[in-house]
Amino acid sequence: MKVAGIILAAGHSTRMGRNKLLLRVGGESLIRRAARVAAEGGLDPVLVVLGFEAALAEAELAGQVCVAVLNGRHALGLNTSLDAGLAAVPPDVAAAVVLLADMPLVTAAMLRSLVARHRETGAPLVASRYGGAIAPPALYAREVFPELQGGQGEGRGREVLRWREAEVRFVDWPVAALADVDQPGDLARVVPGAAEAP
Repeated sequence: MKVAGIILAAGHSTRMGRNKLLLRVGGESLIRRAARVAAEGGLDPVLVVLGFEAALAEAELAGQVCVAVLNGRHALGLNTSLDAGLAAVPPDVAAAVVLLADMPLVTAAMLRSLVARHRETGAPLVASRYGGAIAPPALYAREVFPELQGGQGEGRGREVLRWREAEVRFVDWPVAALADVDQPGDLARVVPGAAEAP
C-alpha cells in the first residue's frame, strides 16, 4: 500500500516579507528539507505543491526524489494547494500524508508513525496531536479525498478531521514540535543557530 506525501509550499510568506521556504537550517532550505524528510519517511511519491516564486522553489528541489506540482490558484488560499496536490496523487496510492514545508521540527520518524498507525488500525484518518492541538502532518485515506477538495481559503483538512471525528486516530507529539515559521525571528527561535538569510 503506497502512501503519498503532499507538501503544501505555495504560499506568499506575507508575514515573513520574503519567501520563508528558502530560509536555511543547517545549510538546507526549508522546502528542500521538507521534501527530504518526506522521502526518508517512506512517502511515495512526494508531491511538492508550488506557487509563489515557483521557479526559485523548484530550483531548491533539484536532485530530490519528488515531483513539483504547480498551483496556479495559490493566491486564493491553502485549500487550492491541497486540491492541486490531491489531483496529482497517482491512482495506485491508497492514502496521502499532508504536511507543511514551514514546520522544521517534523521528522521522518513522525511520518512513519502516522503511516504505521493507519496500517495498524485501518483508520481513514490519522492526525498529529501536540498537547491539545491537532495540526499537520495528517494522513487521509483515498476515500476521504473528495471531502478534502474544493473551496478557497484555509482549513479544509481540519474541517474533515472534525466532520469525521469518530474515525480519527491520533499520534501524540511534544508541543514544541508544532512550531512553524511565519515571521522574522521564528526560525532562529525554533531552530537555534539557523540562518534566516536565503
